[in-house]
Amino acid sequence: MISELTIEELAIRRGERRLFEGLSLRLRAGEAVALVGRNGSGKTSLLRAIAGLVRPEAGRIGFGGVDPRDARADGVHLLGHQDGLKPARTAAEELAFWSRWMGGTQALAEAAVERLALAPLLELEVRRLSAGQRRRLAIARLLAAPRPLWLLDEPTSPLDAEWRSRFADLLEEHLAGGGLVLAAVHDPLPGAGRTVEIPA
Repeated sequence: MISELTIEELAIRRGERRLFEGLSLRLRAGEAVALVGRNGSGKTSLLRAIAGLVRPEAGRIGFGGVDPRDARADGVHLLGHQDGLKPARTAAEELAFWSRWMGGTQALAEAAVERLALAPLLELEVRRLSAGQRRRLAIARLLAAPRPLWLLDEPTSPLDAEWRSRFADLLEEHLAGGGLVLAAVHDPLPGAGRTVEIPA
């Protein structure tokens, strides 16, 4: 169980350009941090580095004593700016696939469907869903296969006001249960206790 995320003197390079260096932060259970910075500053790359998809140029990422491989395999959700959904699958097929892949259960998937009002969409191909509907389907993965650390990239950008409010409730519940949230945002993140700016 991840109870802490620690980043120490991190530097990330993309191609010939160093995105940032010297970034340090600590995130504890029950905390949410909003990452801000100009476009191209490295917010998404930082989330991908924590998830193990980008190798940092320097620095350290720790998970409170949990082996990084175990932490990433069983304790981390990455919800990217792109939803990562297969357009030709139905919403039901996508949710079932991701739930199984990430160790969730049928009962939790059904609860996620109800919580995110997905039942009318389940038989539709993902390509036929609106941007907001696709984002709700992607968010359902967070509930269908619970994991403590949520890495979110502009999580509310396609959502309307009602669903932004409902997503705020989900964040609050996750944090109240000891979860951790690190989110790259342009708009304010509900429940974020503090903001960290990516150094230019």
